[in-house]
Amino acid sequence: MKVPENFPTSDRPLPLGRRQFLSGTACLAATAAAGSVSRAGAADDNGTDRQVKLGMVGCGGRGLWIGRLFRDHGGYAMHAVADYFPQVADAAGEELGVDAAHRFHGLDGYRRLIESGVEAVALETPPYFFPEHVQAAVEAGLHVFLAKPVAVDVPGCRQVEAAAQRAAEQQQCFLVDYQMPTDPHVSECARRYREGALGNLSMVKSFYYGGLFGDPPLTDNLADRFRSLIWVNDNALGGSYHVNACIHPVQAMMWVLDQVPVAAAGISRIARQNPHGDSHDMFGITYEFEDGLLWTHTGRHARGLTGPDDPLATCEFLGDAYMKIGYGGQALIRGGSHHYPGGPIENLYGAGATRNIATFYQDILAGNAANPTVPMALASCLATILGREACARKSYLTLDEVLAEAHPLEVDLSGLTR
Repeated sequence: MKVPENFPTSDRPLPLGRRQFLSGTACLAATAAAGSVSRAGAADDNGTDRQVKLGMVGCGGRGLWIGRLFRDHGGYAMHAVADYFPQVADAAGEELGVDAAHRFHGLDGYRRLIESGVEAVALETPPYFFPEHVQAAVEAGLHVFLAKPVAVDVPGCRQVEAAAQRAAEQQQCFLVDYQMPTDPHVSECARRYREGALGNLSMVKSFYYGGLFGDPPLTDNLADRFRSLIWVNDNALGGSYHVNACIHPVQAMMWVLDQVPVAAAGISRIARQNPHGDSHDMFGITYEFEDGLLWTHTGRHARGLTGPDDPLATCEFLGDAYMKIGYGGQALIRGGSHHYPGGPIENLYGAGATRNIATFYQDILAGNAANPTVPMALASCLATILGREACARKSYLTLDEVLAEAHPLEVDLSGLTR
């Protein structure tokens, strides 16, 4: 399939408008859908006929945790690991059974991992690095399993979109690891919504009430910001608390509605004590859709805001009936002709990632490069960038304006080990 003229690439960053971007993301699914096989039941059957040689890039807390899930699946051979810190790469390699010769470190460790003979990569680094790593992996013909958010700025989103387009054309699998759409009760609510369960939708609401990550003083270089999710405090490294964390309910809301907001207005601030990163941690945002539907989102990232049984994030849909989904808690539809008592959303952090790992494996074996998670991952990343920027300016801002500006976030990598 010929790449459309308005499709962004790393060497052709066009002043893309919202409609052009959305038509571009739609091409991702359409390109690979022809000749692809059905995903039905893919996540329910490991079917480990053969092992896929996997490389893990980013082996800290979540990276090692998800590496264990890949190993425990049984369908992956843990072939290589890479992390900026050599001791982290060695510890992960030891636990995952990776040969010492396939443990790489430094900023360029991911390149040596790609050249080591892997078939697929799982990327779990600070999001600033995702566009570069994704492009290199796709150019090498590898399948990609990517954490969220896919980027921290508009140029990064364009770079990932171009790489994903190429992956689809080359029949490479590309999965972005969002967990909420994998939950059976959430999925059933979404299905009923699309059948008209809520009738006339009047307003939607979401929140994310989570904790903070350490934000120690800045040092001579960025190495210390790569540890323990400290990078979430830095807009350029992690996108911000809104782009990195609030993106869970943002993605789920947009996935259910199958819409992208056209504008946002909001106010945010830094409430944590003694901050050193520039990310705000308190957000009040109103998004607007093209048909006039309003969406209010509250993001609070602080100590002691939730109890152990409270959901991390929730989306509410208010119409002729009421629907709720979340990252924990209950998924349900109350009232109307499609009433659904729902049920608990259990262990979504682990269960959702496990289901995605199983789906990724089945797609690789089946040659299924439809890659349906990619378009909404890109669109939801842009929506959170829009919200972050509207809050920073304390203004009404359109997505078209953010796309036209295409403001890059720069990171100073001087003094770091290559």
